[in-house]
Amino acid sequence: MRTAIATVCLSGSLTEKLTAAARAGFDGVEIFENDLLASPLTPEEIRARCADLGLTIDLYQPMRDLEALPEDEFARALRRARHKFELMRRLGADTVLVCSSVHPLAVDDDALAAEQLARLAGLAHEHGIRVAYEALAWGRHVSTYDHAWRIVEAADHPALGTCLDSFHILSRGSDPKGIEDIPGEKIFFLQLADAPRLAMDVLQWSRHYRCFPGQGGFDVAGLVRHVLATGYTGPLSLEVFNDVFRQADPGPTAVDGRRSLLVLQEQTGAATPPEPVVPTGIAFAELVTPDPAPLAAVLGALGFTRTARHRGKPVDLWEQGDARILVNTGPAARRDGTRLAAIGLQSPDPAGAARRAEALLAPVLPRRRAPEDAPLDAVAAPDGTELFFCGGRTPRQPDWRADFTDLAPSAPDTGTGRIDHLALTQPWHHFDEAALFHRAVLGLNAQESVDLADPYGLLRSRAVANADGSVRLALTVGAAPGDATVHARHIALACDDVVAAARRFRAAGGRLLPVPANYHDDLAARFDLPEEELAAYRELGILYDRDPDGGEFRHCYTRTTGHVFFELVQRDGGYQGYGAANAPVRLAAQHTAGDLTGG
Repeated sequence: MRTAIATVCLSGSLTEKLTAAARAGFDGVEIFENDLLASPLTPEEIRARCADLGLTIDLYQPMRDLEALPEDEFARALRRARHKFELMRRLGADTVLVCSSVHPLAVDDDALAAEQLARLAGLAHEHGIRVAYEALAWGRHVSTYDHAWRIVEAADHPALGTCLDSFHILSRGSDPKGIEDIPGEKIFFLQLADAPRLAMDVLQWSRHYRCFPGQGGFDVAGLVRHVLATGYTGPLSLEVFNDVFRQADPGPTAVDGRRSLLVLQEQTGAATPPEPVVPTGIAFAELVTPDPAPLAAVLGALGFTRTARHRGKPVDLWEQGDARILVNTGPAARRDGTRLAAIGLQSPDPAGAARRAEALLAPVLPRRRAPEDAPLDAVAAPDGTELFFCGGRTPRQPDWRADFTDLAPSAPDTGTGRIDHLALTQPWHHFDEAALFHRAVLGLNAQESVDLADPYGLLRSRAVANADGSVRLALTVGAAPGDATVHARHIALACDDVVAAARRFRAAGGRLLPVPANYHDDLAARFDLPEEELAAYRELGILYDRDPDGGEFRHCYTRTTGHVFFELVQRDGGYQGYGAANAPVRLAAQHTAGDLTGG
């Protein structure tokens, strides 16, 4: 199906918005009136610019307060409409969005509304324009799609149809099944937006918190199935009002929006991209660093051994059991300091995983490799993290470890020999995009988003994982641009006994994050834990959580090296979370220790 995006979804000038939409692969755009009014280009120049970019202008919007008015007010509205229709002729747009009235003089009279909309449609028809009437969720008298359709049906004019908007329909809890009663040819336009479920005024909800399909809590795919069942043949178009999008780079936002429509088409059966290939494990985590000595000390204290070195690159392999860390001291490390830069994902079909990623607009990364190196496919996540799809040890799927020359045997598994999860802090404007990317591209399941209290703001976190938990990624973002915590990422190592692992780490010279005594005093009040166990937790800075089903989570943290720290975790009784209840204490402790300064 054709796809379109409203210019209001993107930041920047109208020219920048059009360029971003075209580069992302959209077929058309909705021109938002404010963008046109603020543009130095004439309507003819905007029309030419869109044509040069391969974009059609599918909708001009919005026109407001045009129906169920006293006659003198309606006469003024028609005069305004006549000017807009002439502008649209110059612009090359043939469909206009008319929102249900919020005018204080509008009356609750469907017959009058139908009669005036028919007159408006007659004027539009003279200019070769169609009118798409939409029910605003906060409309004065018309606020539901079925009510709007009854008025359109009563008006009975060929140039008058309805516009369906997923936000206006789903935010009011309307049943979208009734859409199938509308003839497809009378659905002139379909606008799509998702949103988190919030208890707030619907106008403020709409103006600030919409997001792309698949990023919120609405069943947008279900609504689209009902629309397609009518025979609708118009575009799938995004109309999203979002404060973050209005501040972010329009290029990535446009790509994110088009990805959301590709996924939506897959969910509704309108398109069939390559099947998702769900990763089966973490093959490696790659750290880049300009100075490997501090990182080597931490890894050694954690029980890792430097086992191999890449044949042609400054990359060392550190192993313990099934946990593998690559330490890269190449040019990128000198630019950005010590950080978690790449993840190797074990995949049953690396080539299929790469095809899926590319089809959903993930940038394919060029890779400098010698002829004998394993042909690893790699793509970039929205935050720039490199994702490598790693195969097994077959001729068709050569093992990436064959690129390394052995230096020493792998350290035996001392109870911390597996990566439990990776925590990836996101740029402030990429959180929703990251969650959709990891679900859609990698086929991971997403948990509900949670809020975490940091001493200097509120963080949002959302975990994605495969079915058996062998791949877990925790995505976290700060609420404000420039929040220092966005620089810190961490690797969590699974332990059989976190107390023993923490003691081994400390005995080997490792530094654990100290936790305030007040936390453990409160822990004693909340849980009936043996005093000996509590004493160990106080000594080692171990945090504790228990879920409603009795699952337990014990975890502690190392001090930060550059922009990276480690977590030791012990899961018992089927615990599936990440200790979110303890996050405020951990974040405060890291700020106190100077570990979250952004340096």
